[in-house]
Amino acid sequence: MFAVALGLAQQDAQGSVLAVYYPKPILAPGAGLLAGLRAAALDTAGVHRLSPLDLQRLCQGWLEAGETAPAALASTLLKAQGPVLLTCLGEDGPIAETAEAYLKLHLLSHRLCLPNSLNLDGIFAALPTVAWTSEGALALEELEERQLNARLLGRTLKVFAVDKFPTMTDFVVPSGVRMGDGSRIRLGAYLGEGTTVMHEGFINFNAGTLASGMIEGRISQGVVVGKGSDLGGSASTAGTLSGGGTTRISIGESCLISANAGTGIPLGDRCTIEAGLYITPGTRVTLRDEEGAVVRVCKARELAGGSDMLFIRHSETGAVECRSNRQAIALNPMLHQGA
Repeated sequence: MFAVALGLAQQDAQGSVLAVYYPKPILAPGAGLLAGLRAAALDTAGVHRLSPLDLQRLCQGWLEAGETAPAALASTLLKAQGPVLLTCLGEDGPIAETAEAYLKLHLLSHRLCLPNSLNLDGIFAALPTVAWTSEGALALEELEERQLNARLLGRTLKVFAVDKFPTMTDFVVPSGVRMGDGSRIRLGAYLGEGTTVMHEGFINFNAGTLASGMIEGRISQGVVVGKGSDLGGSASTAGTLSGGGTTRISIGESCLISANAGTGIPLGDRCTIEAGLYITPGTRVTLRDEEGAVVRVCKARELAGGSDMLFIRHSETGAVECRSNRQAIALNPMLHQGA
């Protein structure tokens, strides 16, 4: 079994699942947990809607197998007023159901799986577009009636977004991080310990930081940022969701992507891009040695993955240049203590 999780679902009036909250997803469940599933006859891959009797059997089976934590969760979920799901992924295959998509997004935000390590094929088809409101996920066709009913009762039903992906902090809050505006981080983002995301920072699903870092710019889908790197205000990284690109962009350790700058090529460690400069794969770059002499002119894609690179523009000609960048940036440790 690849992954197992008990979750609380929100559904529409027809019973279709809109979203699922998994408090404690389990990657690669051990023998005891699997024994409890077998005892409750719930050890088959798929999404199971559980009755109170199913939950009682799960709880008993896990207690007998010595799995006290999942047993306690099963016992707690007996109090649930909405549907309880057990999602079992037999393998890391394409996504077929909404509940499977939410489990994989939880695995990423719980730091159980790294970005780009899961099969996310089918995720857009599996995730419905819903209204994210002060009462959770609502089907769009039911929204107007719910808003009217709320106002009849003297309340306002707030709509925060209409999207397939929810805010991460409504489902998962990772330890040791700071987030200026949680609405700018999607469920499925991976935030390493010590990460600070400022108010204008954005992190998409299946993307994020591996360790401490300062994010004031945009981390697009599939992009991974290494330890000690800084994305300045309005800095951006090219993803692979649009434009037909297939190259995964990554940023190594101790890099600085300055304000309003960006990259469409992977970078190694200790790289800097000056403010306002966007490096695309086709950008013509003049390489200079440490004495400033021209080595050659090439396209930026030829430098992909390199370390110790400083990208700047010539102040007179505007030509993009790459020079040696031996000195790594240093993040302010006070900004990351006790995150």
